[in-house]
Amino acid sequence: MLLLFVLSRWDGAGRAPLQDQKMSQSKQACAGLTDIKLLFSYLQLFQVTDKVVFDLSLARGLDYYTGIIYEGVLTQAGIAAEAQNGSGAEESVSVGSVAGGGRYDGLVGMFDPKGRKVPCVGVSIGIERIFSIMEQKAEASAQRVRTTEVQVMVVSAQKNLLEERLKLLTELWNAGIKAEVIYKKNPKLLSQLQYCEDSGIPLVAILGEQELKDGVVKLRAVATREEADISRADLIAEIKRRTSEA
Repeated sequence: MLLLFVLSRWDGAGRAPLQDQKMSQSKQACAGLTDIKLLFSYLQLFQVTDKVVFDLSLARGLDYYTGIIYEGVLTQAGIAAEAQNGSGAEESVSVGSVAGGGRYDGLVGMFDPKGRKVPCVGVSIGIERIFSIMEQKAEASAQRVRTTEVQVMVVSAQKNLLEERLKLLTELWNAGIKAEVIYKKNPKLLSQLQYCEDSGIPLVAILGEQELKDGVVKLRAVATREEADISRADLIAEIKRRTSEA
C-alpha cells in the first residue's frame, strides 16, 4: 500500500487560488503558491515527490485553516493486467482518503483570552477506514493474521494440571518468552489447540501426566501440527530457536 498525500492551499474563504490573470494581484494566492513551491523543494530533497500530488481543487469543510491542507490516500496494486489481457502490468487503485488535516495558526488563539497566535499543524486519521482496508486485504490474502504476540501457549492434555501449567508459564516468562495459558481449571485440549490456530500462536507446549513423569514437554508447531518431546531443561532454548527462525 502507498500513502499518497494530496495537497492544496486554503485561502481562508474556502477557495483555492486559480492560475488566472487575477492571481498575481492576490497576495494570498501568491503566498500560498510560494509555500507550495518551498514545500516541493523539500519533497525533492527527501525524494518523495512521487507520493505527493498538488490538487488546487482540494477543499476541507472547516474554515479555521490558514495555510496548506492535505489528505492522505491509500492506494494499492490492482489485479495484474495479465489476468485480463496477458500483459504483466499492474494498475494502481485508489481506496479512498484515510487522513486529512492542515495548518491552522488562528485556532488556538480563539480560545486564548489574549488572542495570542499559536502556529499549529495537525492531522486526523480514519482508524475505522484503515481497519476496514486491512480486513479486506487479510481476507484476500492466504496468510492468517495474528491477533496476539504470544509465542507459546501452555496447554494440558488431562484434567487437574492447572498448577503445572502455571509453573511452566512462569518459567517461560522468566526466560523472556511471550507465553500464555487459558485460565480455566480444566479446558479441553482440542479447544486450546483451536484457540492457538485461530489466534495465530505458532507453538504449543503440551503437558500431560506422562510428560510430567518423563520430564519432557510435548512441543507442537501449530502450522504443521508436528510434535516433538523436548526435555524440560532444553525447552527454553528450543522455543527461542524456533521463534527466532520464524
